[in-house]
Amino acid sequence: MSAPLKAIDGNADLAALMTDLAAKARAAARVLALAPPEQKNRALSAIEAAIRANAAAILAANAEDVAEARAGGMSSAFVDRLTLTPARVDGMADGVATVREIIDPVGAVTESWQRPNGMTIERVRVPLGVIGVIFESRPNVAADAGVLCLKSGNAVILRGGSDSFRSCRAIHDCLVQGLREAGLPEAAITLVPTRDRAAVGLMLTGLNGGIDVIVPRGGKSLVARVEAEARVPVFAHLEGVNHIYVDASARLDMAKSVVLNAKMRRPGVCGAVETLLIDRNAAATKLKPLVEMLIEAGCEVRGDDTVQGADSRVKPASDEDWNTEYEDAIISAKIVDSLDDAIAHIQNHGSHHTDAIVTEDAAAAQRFLNEVDSAIVLHNASTQFADGGEFGFGAEIGIATGKFHARGPVGAEQLTSFKYRVHGTGQTRP
Repeated sequence: MSAPLKAIDGNADLAALMTDLAAKARAAARVLALAPPEQKNRALSAIEAAIRANAAAILAANAEDVAEARAGGMSSAFVDRLTLTPARVDGMADGVATVREIIDPVGAVTESWQRPNGMTIERVRVPLGVIGVIFESRPNVAADAGVLCLKSGNAVILRGGSDSFRSCRAIHDCLVQGLREAGLPEAAITLVPTRDRAAVGLMLTGLNGGIDVIVPRGGKSLVARVEAEARVPVFAHLEGVNHIYVDASARLDMAKSVVLNAKMRRPGVCGAVETLLIDRNAAATKLKPLVEMLIEAGCEVRGDDTVQGADSRVKPASDEDWNTEYEDAIISAKIVDSLDDAIAHIQNHGSHHTDAIVTEDAAAAQRFLNEVDSAIVLHNASTQFADGGEFGFGAEIGIATGKFHARGPVGAEQLTSFKYRVHGTGQTRP
């Protein structure tokens, strides 16, 4: 399906190539912004069908990427993020179908009012323009970002990690096929055709006004670089230093189920819990069962003195552990004296991504949900629900942890801005 692996790595004309890609994406964005919902949905249907029909080719390309990653000594968590399975490819296609069924956000009038002079003012959703998405390891981001930008009327330039280069090319072929079948410009979803890291730096310049916003999807170092160097707005996606606080009133069976899922379902995803906080009043009955459960499931536990006393297999936690996104089967655990202490710990050590409380105390739950300043807060549910698909968005372009424009899962609606339409009957300002 994909052409043989021939990147333009080291090409002296990389800057010219990237500028040309952005110019074509800008032209495609103007077409896409005016495309009717029916045409965009036809493209999404064709993309879904192409992904399903070409699953074998996608998996074969991914197998080459995975083999290369393993040969390069990448961690098991990294390999898990990189790996596509038949179920994950099906999930990718299902996500496209869900995005197709979402109400088109473009052109929606969110507010309307009339002024005393008779003018009517409307606030209406419009696309952002051209979005640059820079991501690492997870090839499914190519599909998620591509279809969300399509639905929201934006063109997108995708720059995947070098480790997922083949996988992204195979997925991109399906995206382009869908655009072609619906009569939309193929440049509406562009994949940077090189592993050369200089392409990232060029994207961060904005490519002569060709890119309107950058979305980084990856580790802390990538996000830090993007935020430091970008000359265009950035949807920040910080690391997921996520917490679960087990309150004294929590049911042990629920706490075990939620904590195990939050850590071990997929340890490498950004919604995985990294720190377990247990109320001191719960320690006598809940600490040992929770620690034993995690260790027996293959999770390394690093804890404070009390947690270490619960099981000899617990390793001592360092100061650095409380600020670490492991992206692996490792968790730090700590005893806190109260809900206030739990909230303070999260404020001091968290990344404002996703945090949860397990409790049967409605007042404690309400305080946690109100006072923890994170993009996603949960009561009696796993942190691994931090996902656009689980929110009903079909997919996400990332979890925004900042407070400007978008926060939490960034879906189609969050990829729009707005403008004001003013209807008059000849009014002039006195």
